[in-house]
Amino acid sequence: MDRRVAGRGMIERLLAERREMLVLFCRVAGLDPFAGEAVGDGVLQAFCQILVDYMAAAHFSLYQHLVDGRERRRAVVTLGGEIYGRIETCTQIAIRFNDKYAHLGDRAQAADLAADLSALGEALATRIELEDRLIAALAGDTGRIVPQDA
Repeated sequence: MDRRVAGRGMIERLLAERREMLVLFCRVAGLDPFAGEAVGDGVLQAFCQILVDYMAAAHFSLYQHLVDGRERRRAVVTLGGEIYGRIETCTQIAIRFNDKYAHLGDRAQAADLAADLSALGEALATRIELEDRLIAALAGDTGRIVPQDA
């Protein structure tokens, strides 16, 4: 298989995971933390699962590609090195969110949901901006990233 085709497939899978995660993020953001049925209806747990899946997809495809030395273009490797620390910080925020809410058992934690979701949203926005820069470099494009199915 051609490396460029495989790379495009990797990027498309990552973007698909991202889209699914963002849809559920928006659904969770609309939850009322004090309405037991809203928090307990599985949306939050589904979001946590796709959040972890998205983080793993990015790590085990995009970033592992760089860490394993499979990328030959110096500009891409340099950019990856420059942004990886910030992406890792965003990942840690997402993992803490997941650890807190994946198995929400008490409503006391639910009271923190809005603030935690806001912090997560900021981290995700930063991560997406950084990932898009890396994806653009991998794609050899300095312009906007547009998934093939958009």
